[in-house]
Amino acid sequence: MTSATEQPETPAGRRRPPIPRLIATDLDGTLLRDDKTVSDRTVAALAAAEDAGIEVFFVTGRPTRWMDVASAHVHGHGLAICANGAAVVDLRDGGRFVEVRPLERTDALAVVHMVRTAVPGSTFAVERTTGFHYEPQYPPFMLSDDAVVATAEEFLAEDARAYDGTPCGPVLKLLAHHPGLAPDDFLARARAAAGAHGSFTRSSPTALLEISGPGVSKASTLARYCAEHGIVPEEVVAFGDMPNDLEMLRWAGTSYAMANAHPDVLAATTHRTAGNNDDGVAEVIERILRGLH
Repeated sequence: MTSATEQPETPAGRRRPPIPRLIATDLDGTLLRDDKTVSDRTVAALAAAEDAGIEVFFVTGRPTRWMDVASAHVHGHGLAICANGAAVVDLRDGGRFVEVRPLERTDALAVVHMVRTAVPGSTFAVERTTGFHYEPQYPPFMLSDDAVVATAEEFLAEDARAYDGTPCGPVLKLLAHHPGLAPDDFLARARAAAGAHGSFTRSSPTALLEISGPGVSKASTLARYCAEHGIVPEEVVAFGDMPNDLEMLRWAGTSYAMANAHPDVLAATTHRTAGNNDDGVAEVIERILRGLH
């Protein structure tokens, strides 16, 4: 009998890939359908993977407050990586923060000033552990009722307050939007201007950038968790579709790009699966589980 990390021989004597210990999947454009639901087939595949002893980790750019789409489908450890690696949260405990890797306020202010100078017309918002803040010109993307409207300098001030008047918590990520540039052009220009002060990426079809602390990404936070639990990259299977998944897909031993993925993601991965509306993640999980029998 083989262990979870051994490579059993096939009838023809060929070695099978190692049985994964962890599946890391993005949500939007990957696990979720375009209507933001999880299909019955995918729900069943996630549960079957956990029953087989394979951990499933949701690794997303979403803030904790948008995790209701997936919280009902979490198993085992109950943890998820949110805000592109800036937070590890316990979805079984109401989204409690287990770990926070913040963008320091001084770095966030430096990004605002440098990107404004290099790319005029940029507007900003910030996701904190205590809520969402945005500038008056920032587009109304799914804004919450308790969001605070202010200039970037005001909501990044040392004495900034949340909507209820309490002191603001750490900055998880800064968001930058431009009304006229192509998304990848905006990313390249903003990164060139202020890349020393944060990790720049994007996951939206619009020119909306997500900036985390230097060195913070889905990959680096997932790697920290795996190292703490004795899981090596070769035992991880990862799924994604957008540039904010690139580091994670390159780090994992096995990576899959969705059929609907960004061209950079398709180029960075060695495997493909069906699109998010066609249960591409479930398709691969089912194939992995068939290989266990």
